[in-house]
Amino acid sequence: MINEILADAKERMNKSVESLEGQLAKVRTGRAHPSLLDSIMVPYYGTPTPLKQLANITVQDSRTLALTVFDKSSTGAVEKAIMGSDLGLNPVAAGTSILVPLPMLTEERRKDLIRVVRNEAEGGRVAVRNVRRDANNDLKELLKEKEITEDEERRAQDAIQKLTDEAVQKIDSVLANKETELMEV
Repeated sequence: MINEILADAKERMNKSVESLEGQLAKVRTGRAHPSLLDSIMVPYYGTPTPLKQLANITVQDSRTLALTVFDKSSTGAVEKAIMGSDLGLNPVAAGTSILVPLPMLTEERRKDLIRVVRNEAEGGRVAVRNVRRDANNDLKELLKEKEITEDEERRAQDAIQKLTDEAVQKIDSVLANKETELMEV
């Protein structure tokens, strides 16, 4: 029973760290990467469709993304969706392809992005702590129902705390990597 609680807690904490990594990948660092456009939805025949289903996204150089739209008629909609996103990008259409140049990040914008990244990391830490709280509550239930002893509960709580510390350490290292990436010029 204790092993199940520990395994569940570890899995949920790892998912929290993975979720944070996904969120941070969307934060623009000034370097072109296809995942920057992952969150963009394009109205395609009346249905919001992810951009990556409508176009092939490649990196042309370190500051430019090149999109090859599969359906010529949707090129305008793709261009509008990129302009309308909150990424601050201005695409340039050329036939069935669209070039998306990434502007240089200003020092002020970098600091704003670091604030956003730190906020996301804190959300990840809170999620990990919530998993710890849930696991500890499950252990208290087992103790109350006399399914485990107090010693077993204490050992399990220590193991859960170790898992929590590891997950928070992973979050901190992901945050540090993203901050250095953002401050590179």
